[in-house]
Amino acid sequence: MEARPLDRMWSRGRLSVRARVGRLSDKRWHILQCAVAAGVAWFVAADVLDHPTPFFAPIAAVVSLGTSYGQRLRRVAEVTLGVAIGVLIADLLVVQLGSGWWQLTLIVALSMSTAFLLDAGQLFVIQATVQSIVIASLAPEPSQALTRWTDALIGGAVALVGATVVPAAPLRRPREQAAKVMRKIADLLRAAAEVMLDGEVDHGLDLLADARSTDTLIRELQVAADEGMSVVSASPFRVRHRGNLRRMVELVDPLDRALRSTRVLVRQVAVTAYHRRGVPESYSRLAVALAAAADEVADELHADRMAVAARPALLEVGEATGRVERSEVLAAEAILAQLRSIVVDLLLLTGMDQIESTDALPPPR
Repeated sequence: MEARPLDRMWSRGRLSVRARVGRLSDKRWHILQCAVAAGVAWFVAADVLDHPTPFFAPIAAVVSLGTSYGQRLRRVAEVTLGVAIGVLIADLLVVQLGSGWWQLTLIVALSMSTAFLLDAGQLFVIQATVQSIVIASLAPEPSQALTRWTDALIGGAVALVGATVVPAAPLRRPREQAAKVMRKIADLLRAAAEVMLDGEVDHGLDLLADARSTDTLIRELQVAADEGMSVVSASPFRVRHRGNLRRMVELVDPLDRALRSTRVLVRQVAVTAYHRRGVPESYSRLAVALAAAADEVADELHADRMAVAARPALLEVGEATGRVERSEVLAAEAILAQLRSIVVDLLLLTGMDQIESTDALPPPR
């Protein structure tokens, strides 16, 4: 009995490490892009234009690119303008008032006030404030004002060019993540079928805990969809992918519904096992068949296609739900109803609308 908690801890530890490594792998292009942009910005400012210690250039480049593809062009503009305004205000006041604690207080207040008066975003305000502090406290010589402002522009320009150069990975991630969600649905359905047969309470509770941990899959899918759309919006080299990507983005909601319906099914199966209620074996076979159909949907999504090819398998399962025996156990009847609901949700992924998918199922006998 003591081995089970230890096994769970070991399994969760491995999953946590795997998730961290996967996150690092997903961000490897961002890391490379920011590193290259920082080096290029420094090279242009220091070696080409002969600016002394142009630390504003790599800072502006890295902050502008950030760690995601969303709103990159806006970040470039905000960082560049924020740095320019902060540098200008700090230089003007340092020339007139000198440097010290009260001058720094005044500079920060004026920089933030100016940014807010311009109705700027949070990043703009922060950059204007931080750069004014840097100028006032670390580099107060007014002769370098234009040089520092130019460095900021160089970093922004490098970031702007870098933002248009993106790999194909962000365009693949939405369909890969969508297929991952479908694989998880198929796995949960198979495991639920096993619990229907063996009625093991511990097995059912473990499965329920696994199902409840799937919220992150949809969040990751939404993030992948948003990043993909940001890429096709910002990069002129990826515009041709907009149509396919938009169709994949429209599947986020049906996938979310299908995963939620599967979690409800798992909960009903676990409760049924806990109360020692019998479930007809035919319901278990339906769950297995539905899992196989879900795998077909996953294959189609991974291939960047609407899952039209999986429709016959789903319709066959739907037809079978109308022919199976009925149970006098209310909990078992709820399981059958939930299986039918999952079929309807998955049919939405094949291009059918809500009415069509609902009408495609025959009434239970």
